[in-house]
Amino acid sequence: MKICWFDHLYVGEKAKKWRYRIIQGIRNSKPGLGIYVIIPASNGNNILDIYPAPELFVPFFQREEILVLGIAADYWEALEVAGCLIHDMYQITGGFHLSAFVEKKSQ
Repeated sequence: MKICWFDHLYVGEKAKKWRYRIIQGIRNSKPGLGIYVIIPASNGNNILDIYPAPELFVPFFQREEILVLGIAADYWEALEVAGCLIHDMYQITGGFHLSAFVEKKSQ
């Protein structure tokens, strides 16, 4: 598995205090309990998926390259972060085009 990090990573308010510890935990395959990640949806019907960080290390994800768009300290914060991400995406692209959003933010 290869984890890529969005250049403009979205971080929840509670997670900001522990941002570097959270990122290092995920890089070292030891994410803390209660940490959530926001990644692009695994199917074509949704825009984003929210997963507890330990789920990144199950066999399904081991074959994938994962782009982490956001991190949060709990599930409710993950919903807020995903909402902010979707709001910014709509403002920048005029729609819900994740690939165009990521491309524009990375320029």
